[in-house]
Amino acid sequence: MAHTAGAALRLGIDEKKLESVWEFRTSPLFDEKERTALEFAIAAAAQPNDVTDELFGKMKQYWTESQIVEITGVVALFGFLNRWNDTMATPLEEEPIEVGAKHLARTGWSVGKHRRST
Repeated sequence: MAHTAGAALRLGIDEKKLESVWEFRTSPLFDEKERTALEFAIAAAAQPNDVTDELFGKMKQYWTESQIVEITGVVALFGFLNRWNDTMATPLEEEPIEVGAKHLARTGWSVGKHRRST
């Protein structure tokens, strides 16, 4: 999560938007296209998968088939990486620790078992 947040900042996402991502359903910072993609990502990452025909149809209103494939691929890849890193307790570098502490901690993020050993 902290690596992704850092990348989002480097790619130009507004800090307020990043910090409001868990309130995307009600935040005026997100439009309906973004809300739909975030709902899709949460549903696609759920165990068991929670993507419904209705949600998939809504994605098609805003995103092309190629974009939906790409979004799904990112969700799947990050699901794998999160499981791998959580299992292996992969240490975090300083930059994602700082980004997480600054932008994600208020929503429950912590470095936890990923603290860098010195």
